[in-house]
Amino acid sequence: MSNDKTTENNGLIPDEDQELTSEPLILNVGTAIKQRRIDKYLHGRFSNYSRVMLQTIIKQGCVKVNDKPVKQSFKLSPGDKIELTLPPLPTKEILPEDIPLNIIYEDEDVIILNKQADMIVHPARSHTHGTLVNGLVYYCNNLSSGLGEYRPGIVHRLDKNTTGVMVVTKNEVAQWKIAKQFENRQTKKSYLAIVQGCPDLTADRINEPLGVHPKARERYAVRYDIGKESITFYEVIEVFKGYCMMRVKIMTGRTHQIRVHLSHIGHPIVADDMYGGQFVYPWQLKYAESAIEEPVINRVALHANTLEFTHPTTGQQVKFEAPLPPDMQNLLAMLRKYREKTKPTPEAASQDQRQNQPPLKHPPHK
Repeated sequence: MSNDKTTENNGLIPDEDQELTSEPLILNVGTAIKQRRIDKYLHGRFSNYSRVMLQTIIKQGCVKVNDKPVKQSFKLSPGDKIELTLPPLPTKEILPEDIPLNIIYEDEDVIILNKQADMIVHPARSHTHGTLVNGLVYYCNNLSSGLGEYRPGIVHRLDKNTTGVMVVTKNEVAQWKIAKQFENRQTKKSYLAIVQGCPDLTADRINEPLGVHPKARERYAVRYDIGKESITFYEVIEVFKGYCMMRVKIMTGRTHQIRVHLSHIGHPIVADDMYGGQFVYPWQLKYAESAIEEPVINRVALHANTLEFTHPTTGQQVKFEAPLPPDMQNLLAMLRKYREKTKPTPEAASQDQRQNQPPLKHPPHK
């Protein structure tokens, strides 16, 4: 009996415009099949294809019953004739690619690296090339099996446009020990984020459950109905006019957690247009007239700054740090130059203090 959930997670989904080149197949439904959904029936016949993949093929109109296209919920009857065209199965081979990797530290058990922006961690769906895993397979011959197919060495992830420190494991013992630390929330991770505005509380905890967005499946949202516990701590470490930089720590590791939580409290990350963040242009920071310019930063201004865990062999607590990438350094430099938060002079502070004092009930005696 196949495990649908496992198969769905491991199977790659064909693109909507993927050409189906295989020869059509003809299946005749036997007398023992009654009122069975066609997607479940096909998954039973072609278990090497994930159910999600088969459902996508049905949606593309590549499955007909009795010469008519059907929906994935269509229920079969004895004697039905099924005609379908299956795409080639995705290859499980990972192509090694000579992709530059920023290695911070390496020993017999782990590789610590500083992931660059615009890089997916592991192959998925149509992204089979140019991933971090493609570069790791080229760089290193001995990686652990990883947590899932197409993920050798991978025990945790960062979003495509999030930069920063990651740990990769080189053997099964290291993978098991470090993955267990992530699962038990024993690792310590901190991020740096440049956000719009500045919250009233300079440090706080955000405890809001997260789940898939009800309408946009590629996004996540605060969901009180189906959401999973998600806890984020932030601390404002530098304030500017209209912006601030935060140090963020997470107790849980939900997809897009930091991005969704900061957007939820009204302070989305700069350039995170998926969650309300806006691109920032030089003329805006300079209070100049609008001009045709490139944004100061072209991706989410979020960086995994530090990672701390127990080394799988030595048992020592180790901490690694990845410096801010050039694009965030540039944004920070421009904020410090053009949007520095002015501090009141002693005279102004004294005046503000007098203005904030409650009025006297009676005029003073002369």
